[in-house]
Amino acid sequence: MTESSPPNHLPRYRLLTGKDDAAFCQRVSEALELGYRLYGSPAATFNGEHVVVAQAILWPTKE
Repeated sequence: MTESSPPNHLPRYRLLTGKDDAAFCQRVSEALELGYRLYGSPAATFNGEHVVVAQAILWPTKE
């Protein structure tokens, strides 16, 4: 069971963005391990150099 609020004073809603690489995947994985849940589908774009991705995550509310 997750806590009622995220740890370390993190916000309930976060939008993780970055270059589409292993480091970005690790950041998303770490957030999921903390208790966040994916919110919506990921987004991707190309900035002329590399693919940039975004994934929204949300801290679950107690029900």
